[in-house]
Amino acid sequence: MKTPSDVMAYIKEKGVEIVDVKFTDLFGQWQHFSMPVEAFDADTAFSEGMGFDGSSIRGFQSIESSDMILIADPDTAVMDPICAAPTLSLVCDVYDPLTREPYSRDPRYVAKKAVDYVRATGIADEVFIGPEAEFFIFDQVKYSAGEYSSVYQVDSIEGPWNSGIFGFGHSVPHKRGYFPVAPFDTLQDIRSQMVRVMIASGLDVEVHHHEVGTAGQCEIDLKYDSLVTMADKVQLYKYIVKNVAKANGKTATFMPKPIYADNGSGMHTHQS
Repeated sequence: MKTPSDVMAYIKEKGVEIVDVKFTDLFGQWQHFSMPVEAFDADTAFSEGMGFDGSSIRGFQSIESSDMILIADPDTAVMDPICAAPTLSLVCDVYDPLTREPYSRDPRYVAKKAVDYVRATGIADEVFIGPEAEFFIFDQVKYSAGEYSSVYQVDSIEGPWNSGIFGFGHSVPHKRGYFPVAPFDTLQDIRSQMVRVMIASGLDVEVHHHEVGTAGQCEIDLKYDSLVTMADKVQLYKYIVKNVAKANGKTATFMPKPIYADNGSGMHTHQS
């Protein structure tokens, strides 16, 4: 286990300029704020807590009791793989500043309680999770919701509806996307790029491939780990997938079923 002292030494070793603290909201999305390394204080980050406005986070606090704090977990310290400036990323737990108790709506705390329950009841002394997250990578996404109109459009060069495009005769039929090689699989290089970023960020990747769905459905599998650690890893995994896709001019989404009449995306989860 890392200690705050280990983190401070790591900051010096890596020449960190920015510290970014992240936490998960009620809907499972990472939220964050950043500070220059000169303003980062270990006692505040790992013990006293860093304040934020809980009423501005969906599903957290009402405005009259909005003060909340984040306490960073030193074990989660890693160099942020996306930021241009040398940036240390820390995942935090959410706490009530008055009671100093963990916040009941913090998904990370819910995961910790699940592990505690399994141990307390004698079901097991550890929970290991191996997720297989699926996602789509689209070439184009458009949406608009106004007073008098509502529209969305997703598109991929792989989609069979694009088979009439001159010079591209390799569209993927519905439900025929499992394991084809290039040129049908147009996303091999982007997935490989994602995998290399994941490995550089400490994630253990086992395999990546095109999934069953047309229009860019993909899967990258991680090696199993303990529940809370794996939950943190999945958040980092999604962060990398979305940002590497964006860097390549594409949009990645984990939404369950964006393509009509084809397979949706899920997250098969192996438990032991």
